[in-house]
Amino acid sequence: MCGIVGYIGKRNAVPILLYGLQRLEYRGYDSAGIAVLEKEGTKIIVEKQVGKIKDLHEYLWNKKIEGNVGIAHTRWATHGPPTIENAHPHLSQRGTIAIVHNGIIENYLELKESLEKKGFRFSSETDTEVIAHLIEDEYEKDLLNTVLKVTKKLEGAYALGIISTYEPDKLIGVRKGSPLIVGVGKDENLIASDIPAVLEYTKDIIPLDDNEIAVLTAKDVKLLDFQGKQKEKKILHVTWDISIAEKSGFKHFMQKEIHEQPRTIADTITGFSSQDIEKIFSKLKDISRITVVACGTSFHAGLVGKFWIEKYAKIPVEVDYASEFRYRDYIVDDKTLIFGISQSGETADTRFAMLDAKKKGAKTLALVNVVGSSLSRESDFVLYTYCGPEIGVAATKTFTAQLVVLYLFALKLAEYRGLISEKEFDQKYRNLLHLPTVVESILKEEKEIKNIAYNYTKADDFLFLARGLNYPIALEGALKLKEISYIHAEGYPAGEMKHGPIALIDENMPVVFIAPKDSLYEKTLSNIQEVKARKGKIISIATKGDKVVKDLSDETIYIPKTKDELYPIVSIVPLQLLSYHIATFLGKDVDQPRNLAKTVTVE
Repeated sequence: MCGIVGYIGKRNAVPILLYGLQRLEYRGYDSAGIAVLEKEGTKIIVEKQVGKIKDLHEYLWNKKIEGNVGIAHTRWATHGPPTIENAHPHLSQRGTIAIVHNGIIENYLELKESLEKKGFRFSSETDTEVIAHLIEDEYEKDLLNTVLKVTKKLEGAYALGIISTYEPDKLIGVRKGSPLIVGVGKDENLIASDIPAVLEYTKDIIPLDDNEIAVLTAKDVKLLDFQGKQKEKKILHVTWDISIAEKSGFKHFMQKEIHEQPRTIADTITGFSSQDIEKIFSKLKDISRITVVACGTSFHAGLVGKFWIEKYAKIPVEVDYASEFRYRDYIVDDKTLIFGISQSGETADTRFAMLDAKKKGAKTLALVNVVGSSLSRESDFVLYTYCGPEIGVAATKTFTAQLVVLYLFALKLAEYRGLISEKEFDQKYRNLLHLPTVVESILKEEKEIKNIAYNYTKADDFLFLARGLNYPIALEGALKLKEISYIHAEGYPAGEMKHGPIALIDENMPVVFIAPKDSLYEKTLSNIQEVKARKGKIISIATKGDKVVKDLSDETIYIPKTKDELYPIVSIVPLQLLSYHIATFLGKDVDQPRNLAKTVTVE
């Protein structure tokens, strides 16, 4: 959600800012803009466009903008519609301050009213513009002190990039509740919302924590807290290369990331053991209950994890939407584990739910994909997936990796609680090692899945049904389809079908069944027969060689046989491909679906 890039150094800032914005496109946006200090430092040039970054790039093609300091932004509309006036960056009234902002200023109306009484005029409908005017209004010969003063007046969550004609040799970044990193280069430094924006220029990163300010010059970086106290922080060296964030011959990032799953599953299996397992599980073995808090795809991963944890570790597990959890009168104590799942580690609802529960005495554990992310730093313990950057907005490889970690978490917790032996853990660990090959064999059937997808591009609605451990995969399959194709889809437990959804089934309704040969196979068969009797169009995900399901279905996608408890990691892959190809046949932008952002950093 929204993307910030800032540069200060010896090079022309414009191409660096545009490149950074392109690397942040996956976050979702509806407009983009740049602000650059002219070389003399006396004027800030601002250029903005509604639409894609390529539109901004084309607009700037013949404009000669030269400057070594600048900020840029992709906006995802919150306050005010997507227009050039509302696009960032925003200028202060006299043009002395330019600002980009990710987040929401909750008290902006009160601040705006106060500034209007002083004669300030507003040219946009955004909450951001008040910050530029406030800094100009408060400025007294020291930009840093002015920014520190202004932060005390702002309520809400935000990340800011600030440049000024008052002090043209500085670029200031501010973080409170919304992600911001510093890229430390040689004779140049950068700020950005996420690492891919700066990787072309440096692999040395400093993630800012909440209530921190970074003051950048071309030569150095100074870090302070909101009280103005200077801080020392370690530089994180990024080990992955920018090539990971390229399409590598695939049509879309989503397709590439689906095909990366054999590798990311293997990397996550081996990576699990490289983490500080003893520290984590020795402290968690005596917890009495677990609450998983997450959003979207991560929530579905948590639902699968509930089955595994309760089965092996014998601990009761709740799975709650993070956006709802923190507003309930929930009950926690020092025997409660709040387990937050977030690909980015920056999801605002999940972060704030975890922080709130931690204040009430609960232990906290984060499962994230991004080293150095907020959740990884704010939680008592952290587990990682090893996927590299996921650019496609619709999560694919990070979902299967989350499932791998949740399965291993359940087993390792059971071992530390004395419920399974080390030998049993090792055997189940070895079972996981077959998964990359299993997933690879499914990916080889992409052409067949693509042919099936073509037959259902005219459908208006889908049902996804499954039982037991695979029920959350029905939810995830439905989510994938609706978020990238915009076809209405619902996931249900198959046993619930007769309690309402069966009324929807007719000859025009495609029904996707996840029906592997597991312990609930016979029950699922009965549900398939119920749909067939009502002439629904049946698409089944079935274990290879299952002729019974094939005879009942209009379309069958086979998956290899595996252990019952591992089917969720396998069965989601054909559903990802099915959704992907339906959406591409419909001409949708699968990497950047409308209205969606990769990382939701506001509530």
